Amino acid sequence: MGQIETRPIAGALGAEIGGVDLRRTLDAETVGTIRQALLDHLVIFFRDQELAPDAYMAFARAFGTPIEYPLVKGIEGYPEITEIAKLEHETVNFGGIWHADTTYLEVPPMGTMLYALEVPPHGGDTMFANQYLAYETLSETLRGILDGLTIVNSSAKADVSKTREDVIRNSGSGAPVLDHLAEHPAVRTHPETGRKALYVNVAHSSHFKDMTEEESAPILNYLFQHQVRPEFTCRFNWRPGSLAFWDNRAAQHNPVNDYHGFRRIMRRITLAGEKPY
Repeated sequence: MGQIETRPIAGALGAEIGGVDLRRTLDAETVGTIRQALLDHLVIFFRDQELAPDAYMAFARAFGTPIEYPLVKGIEGYPEITEIAKLEHETVNFGGIWHADTTYLEVPPMGTMLYALEVPPHGGDTMFANQYLAYETLSETLRGILDGLTIVNSSAKADVSKTREDVIRNSGSGAPVLDHLAEHPAVRTHPETGRKALYVNVAHSSHFKDMTEEESAPILNYLFQHQVRPEFTCRFNWRPGSLAFWDNRAAQHNPVNDYHGFRRIMRRITLAGEKPY
């Protein structure tokens, strides 16, 4: 494998990993090094990888159990690999809002991998935000309030639903789109690091349990702005063959929709997680 190199790309989170060919079977030491980098940096990036679906799936299985995305059909022969495409004539991108993936599920994923097949000549970056920092920089009083609250998450919030419409329509699944609802702690404890992370997001979090949406809105609107402050973020510029792997338990992401008129084709794998606590 050669020497694995880890280079942070921002102060808050994110690191590029060099010296590894993801087409090859990874030994236990390499898997451990990559997993520790994920825990340390929350999102890690690999450049210049050539990943056919079989190799992509093998890499994903080294870190968890790939699962099917609940709303979009996978590619032919690989139901766990979802193709995310924005074409030249489209103006809305998939998931184009700050979010953690599928927090409307009872058991949200532990992580997500995204692999670039085609990217625009400029634009189309993805931003990531550290939710450990989002929680730790709140006042002690607000942290104490949030520690006891449960957040209700829905797949039907309007701002994110419209970012999925084209992909769902073109997926050919033919299945009705169901509204998924799940309740999770507003602050979750990471099962591997033991650190607390803010676990609300503007795409899916509707209101606090036992509170109305109107009562919840002032606190949530503040948190939605606070948790993506620039000093909590990093930004990744894609190239064909780039792969990102992020920890969905403590990071949010936002694909920037600034490349109208160009094509962007990505393939995503989601890894099974555990019920938040």
